[in-house]
Amino acid sequence: MGKPPNTRPGPSTRTRVRRLTGAVAVDRRDDLATEEPLEVRLATPGGGHRTVAITMRTPGHDFELAAGFLLGEGVVRPGDIASIAYCTDEDLPPAARYNTVTVRLRGPVPELPALDRHFVTSSACGVCGAAGLDNLHERCRPLPEDGLRITPKILYGLPDALRRAQGVFGKTGGLHAAGLFTAEGARVAVREDVGRHNAVDKLVGWAGLSERLPLSGHMLMVSGRAGYEILQKALAAGIPTVCAVSAPSSLAVDLAREFGMTLVGFLRGEGCNVYAGQERISVE
Repeated sequence: MGKPPNTRPGPSTRTRVRRLTGAVAVDRRDDLATEEPLEVRLATPGGGHRTVAITMRTPGHDFELAAGFLLGEGVVRPGDIASIAYCTDEDLPPAARYNTVTVRLRGPVPELPALDRHFVTSSACGVCGAAGLDNLHERCRPLPEDGLRITPKILYGLPDALRRAQGVFGKTGGLHAAGLFTAEGARVAVREDVGRHNAVDKLVGWAGLSERLPLSGHMLMVSGRAGYEILQKALAAGIPTVCAVSAPSSLAVDLAREFGMTLVGFLRGEGCNVYAGQERISVE
């Protein structure tokens, strides 16, 4: 049982499931994390549009997702976005209109290297490759020494604080989350999605659309592993500290060390590994 046709998709989808416990079978209702495609278009000066991304995501905060993706990939800068709206083109069937967003810029569509390739991403991984690495070095600089100091006690409280804010995960058990916290451990914002990188894009998009970038003095906590894409998006948003409940990748560690970021992995209970930026973690 899926969603009715021609309706706006929500973050969860109701279905039926047969639950087996030992030799007993019970048919009951269940909630699944919704996964739907999202097409991101840039409006061109002549009134047309140009598709720059197609990603699988959990519906909700779609405008933030589009803005965060464009900001994180260097396609636009803060302040470039004039408006974001769902597409109402007549060539789209009604069921697809809430799966397509159009981003209108204040100026012309930029001719950036990032637009030389057609982004097609999944809910499992972001956009990477040699072109992405070269572009990152061109548009990002190492983060300055900020005097930020974080105690282990604050770090150890982040996973539970993130989990308590995951409303849709509580229903479905099938979503990742990204949370933005202050250096004192106060929760600022949390976003959920079937994709780790999508959840981060939603956070970055929220910050960009509310004119909060750069996010210096903040921490990013993610529910899964910390790959290159997560670190890239955090760097583009100016977030100096990234924490993950699971492992980082080798490229993520290299990026963190090169750009002056703090990277914490295996953050569980009262323990963690600090892979880069140890100076921001205050220990006796």
